[in-house]
Amino acid sequence: MLLNSLSDSDLWSLIVTDNYRAFTVLFERHGLRLYKTAQKYIKDEAICEEVVHDLFLNIWNRRQHLAINDFNHYLKAATRYQVYNYLKRAKLSSELNKGQEKLLYLELEEQLNEQLNALSDRCREIFLLSRKEHLTSTEIGERLSISKRTVENQITIALKHLRINFKNITSFLLLMDVFIN
Repeated sequence: MLLNSLSDSDLWSLIVTDNYRAFTVLFERHGLRLYKTAQKYIKDEAICEEVVHDLFLNIWNRRQHLAINDFNHYLKAATRYQVYNYLKRAKLSSELNKGQEKLLYLELEEQLNEQLNALSDRCREIFLLSRKEHLTSTEIGERLSISKRTVENQITIALKHLRINFKNITSFLLLMDVFIN
């Protein structure tokens, strides 16, 4: 008997009795169309293939519990459901990654503030005027009534302090990134 000549309903009757060859024919008959349906929503080819494969794997695993009357309708609806689930997981994953990035940023900002607080008041003030208010050394010198050279020395001291202390923090953050992911 040629399985290719059977209707979807006849193939389903065989699939329910664990006929894997009939299942393969059903997959080959509908797989490309379902892939194209998924592609309307998801532009990544590999993910579209995964969606279709997951759909058929789900059907195979639940074959003895499913009652499918209209294959075209069922498969199209099931594909859209698989696409929806994928998009929902992708969005949650994206939000989780954004949350992790924000936590790392806040931790880094906290570490930066701790290191800046370890500087003398004058050194910290000069560094913040330079980096946060984007003032030049001349402008900072005029504002604080100190020489441009003193401003440059204080910025150098602050940068050296941060470079030394952030070597350890960078290693820590890289290690945390490995554990988080």
